[in-house]
Amino acid sequence: MTPKNDSRTITNPRTLHDPTPFGYSHAVSAPGELVFIAGQYASDPTGAPVPGDFAAQVDLAFDRLRAVLESVNLGFEHVVRLGTFVVDHDLAKLETLGRALHAHFGDRLPAQTLSGVASLALPGMLFEADAVAVRP
Repeated sequence: MTPKNDSRTITNPRTLHDPTPFGYSHAVSAPGELVFIAGQYASDPTGAPVPGDFAAQVDLAFDRLRAVLESVNLGFEHVVRLGTFVVDHDLAKLETLGRALHAHFGDRLPAQTLSGVASLALPGMLFEADAVAVRP
């Protein structure tokens, strides 16, 4: 699932572990203008967190991220770096996040840093993702 307009170069050195089962790439290079996207989370139209389990919040956060990308005429294929923040991180949440990342990015995964945190900005938030995209 590689979009035709995907000009990113993904590098996963053979001397390092294969990061793709975990939902990220070691390095992503791309030409063009950078677009920085603030943290997106499972929110209603007022910005209040939407209650739900971790998986539901991840899916809704990625829906919000897609909406922001589309608002600047970009898509997930333009994302080169993703920052993810997980409240009370554990291996089950890592597996859930990995599935969601593959669902949205296919096999063209961005560079990613996952940060396990005690809490996020608002009560009830379990997940947040920010991104850097490159305009072709």
